[in-house]
Amino acid sequence: MALLQCHFYSEVLGLSTTMTVILPQATRTQIGLDNHAGGGKHPTLYLLHGLSDDDSIWLRRTSIERYAASYGLAVVMPQVHRSFYTDMKYGERYWTFLSEELPALARSFFPLSDRRDDNFVAGLSMGGYGAFKWALRRPEQFAAAASLSGALDMANHIRSPKIEGGTDLFGFIYGKEDIAGTENDLMWLLEQGEASNKPKPKLYQCCGTEDFLYEDNLAFTEACRRTSYDLTAVYDKGEHEWGYWDDHIRRVLEWLPLRR
Repeated sequence: MALLQCHFYSEVLGLSTTMTVILPQATRTQIGLDNHAGGGKHPTLYLLHGLSDDDSIWLRRTSIERYAASYGLAVVMPQVHRSFYTDMKYGERYWTFLSEELPALARSFFPLSDRRDDNFVAGLSMGGYGAFKWALRRPEQFAAAASLSGALDMANHIRSPKIEGGTDLFGFIYGKEDIAGTENDLMWLLEQGEASNKPKPKLYQCCGTEDFLYEDNLAFTEACRRTSYDLTAVYDKGEHEWGYWDDHIRRVLEWLPLRR
């Protein structure tokens, strides 16, 4: 695998930012890694960080580079600060950056496939929300999406924040708006997706039973079960911590509908 720290300018954000990228490399003599790389452009996983982290965190806290090696899978990890992957009321347009500018720039820099069947998105906590929001709002872009311990019931979460400083943070992001029934509400997006003729990405959801976001995840599972989305929901013992996410990102890679 090749590891790149990419510094670039975002027209949408009006500033320089970063993304961490893993690219497949086929090797025969490297010890301890089963590296693969298919011909042509690479299938790609966009992997999103949580509230307190940045684009380097998945690489620093998990073995994502080693796990992805045998799949011939590129991994793109963007930086969005504490935006909840949203065009902020008092801040930058991180949703537009994520869903429009980032894929186009990444594909201009690196040999990444633009085929829907080759594109996937996943994330943890805030990034789990971002991953499902991206896949549900842009289902033509992704074959599958995964949330690990995601903040999935944001409309309710904003009313009773479970994080320190949440009221002020959500005010900066959403203003005074009740996001229920808007494109920032995953439950509403499920209903809209069910009523449309657009393709439905496969969904994978996991959360530890001791996690403070456990109730959020149960609410999403219940809402999704009322639709025809193909959802895999996993609830097992675990808290909101990296040991859990390191284990489950391996399961996500195994689950992805990759062309072998």
